[in-house]
Amino acid sequence: MNLPPRQDEVTETLEENEHVRIERIVSGGHSSPPGFWYDQDEHEWVMLLHGEARLLFEGDTEPLLLKPGDHVNIPAHRRHRVEWTTPHEPTVWLAVFSRDSTS
Repeated sequence: MNLPPRQDEVTETLEENEHVRIERIVSGGHSSPPGFWYDQDEHEWVMLLHGEARLLFEGDTEPLLLKPGDHVNIPAHRRHRVEWTTPHEPTVWLAVFSRDSTS
């Protein structure tokens, strides 16, 4: 699977309702900007479908290497960043976002 280089990541919402949002994200050599940390109000379960990526969680000394089939659950407000994605092929993620029930 070869795609032309992209300036931006491509995010496609596959399904969404009031409880869950499912996205496909395609990265091509992308990483989080220096000093930037995701700090989301939602829980995120993410699986890598294609390519490779390195995620760093705040407080960890080494990034987590993800390969196809690997997945990780990221609780809401667990600060993290994308350190690296494969530059020579697309990195394809499946991400499921959810919130705690307020009822």
